[in-house]
Amino acid sequence: MVLEVTLIDVLPGRADDFVAAYQMARPMLAGAPGCRSVRLKRGIESANRFVLLVEWDSMDAHEHNFRRTERFAQWRALIGGSLAQPPLAEFFTDAHTGSRPDADHDFFAG
Repeated sequence: MVLEVTLIDVLPGRADDFVAAYQMARPMLAGAPGCRSVRLKRGIESANRFVLLVEWDSMDAHEHNFRRTERFAQWRALIGGSLAQPPLAEFFTDAHTGSRPDADHDFFAG
């Protein structure tokens, strides 16, 4: 599994427009083969900053089933008008530490 973490800054006064566009565009992303989940979080200190968290089966699923498809073009056309700058995306995978996390002592345990 690969986690895509995208930092999105929207234009001042356009946060509500961005959220509305995201709601229309979300099915294009969430419906891509290999997309496991999609979540959007809004900044508390910076109300014009959002973080998009997308779980993918693999980098190939992201590239071939979304990024290089018409889905991405439609996604970008819907949300693009609210963006202050190009989003910054990074991809992460689990760090294998060699031991099972202890839920009582793991900060990130649910």
